[in-house]
Amino acid sequence: MNALYDIIGVPFGYLMRLIYSIFNNYAVAIIVFTVVTKILLFPVNYKTQKDAARRQLLNPKLAKLKKSFANNPQRFQEEQQKLFQEEGINPMGSCLPMFIQMFLLFGVIDVIYKPITHILDISKNVIEAACGIAGANTNNLRCELITMEHVRDNADKYSALGEKFLSKVTEFNEKFTLFGANLGKTPTIHPDSWTKEAIILAAVPFLAGLSQLLVSFYSQMHQKKTNPVDMPGGGCMAVMMYGMPLLSIWFAFQVPAGVGFYWIWSSVFSFVITLALNCYFTPERTKVINEKEKEKARIYAEKHPNKKTFMQKMLEQQAALDQQNNGSSSSGRANGISRSEQNKQNRDRLKEARRRMAEKYGDSYEDNDDED
Repeated sequence: MNALYDIIGVPFGYLMRLIYSIFNNYAVAIIVFTVVTKILLFPVNYKTQKDAARRQLLNPKLAKLKKSFANNPQRFQEEQQKLFQEEGINPMGSCLPMFIQMFLLFGVIDVIYKPITHILDISKNVIEAACGIAGANTNNLRCELITMEHVRDNADKYSALGEKFLSKVTEFNEKFTLFGANLGKTPTIHPDSWTKEAIILAAVPFLAGLSQLLVSFYSQMHQKKTNPVDMPGGGCMAVMMYGMPLLSIWFAFQVPAGVGFYWIWSSVFSFVITLALNCYFTPERTKVINEKEKEKARIYAEKHPNKKTFMQKMLEQQAALDQQNNGSSSSGRANGISRSEQNKQNRDRLKEARRRMAEKYGDSYEDNDDED
């Protein structure tokens, strides 16, 4: 797991170091870092919102399909997939932003856990020596945060380290704060005493959950208004609306406050971007975009006749699964044989096999027509 943090954290570390060198304040650097990552992700968010708006145009057709195949959910899924293929819409497109968000979170966690590496740009050998002085295991993800805390009270023990370690860490310790609260500390609801720092740190997870609730509430209300056909049951909606914020609160109490602080601003900016895009994709504009996308998909299909789309692969897999489930019964129906006739043929084959076995071993065999 540490290797994964290292790989993803390196590029984010360069970005965070650049931003910190400009603003010289860690809390501000996190906010700017969040803005930059949202800008980088904007094309993905734009496509996701565009596909969602295009799906709204299909509501009448989806409602008709649902009514036609109310007693056949499997057939409804097949027809729904065919409709998405005709319209050139990928129903799994919304999964990509979620995956990228988790990818980003790994990088942010590594940057916040290892500020001496990523922001102060101090070599690994010096950091290992400093962690040794602090009595922190270098395999511990919190090693650098523990060392920074130890430097505050035992500065003289680090004076012999090179690369201006002591001066850099001492200066950074003063700016690694939010209103005086150390963002490297993990929030808790059971502090030794409710100081100003303890109150600020404890507030971060709850603000992270509140911001996530804002995003969840708005997304659910917008979905209910524009896409009622695809809405899950009330229980699922409640779990998503309140489950994710509660999970955010729990997670923010497990990691340094800097991660929760990033999560707050990530949710706020996500809400702003989602609101702006929903306002942009009016029904009139979406209709124009939809026609262009359908034409683009048609041209692409003509140029690449042998290349299968995601929806085509899904339809083929569904067809193969149906064929496998039907098995011999489907073959019998294709030959015009009813199920009762097919069962009779199976019984006749079994009787013939028994008769031959009796003849082979010299036993008597009685044909019982009443046998099932």
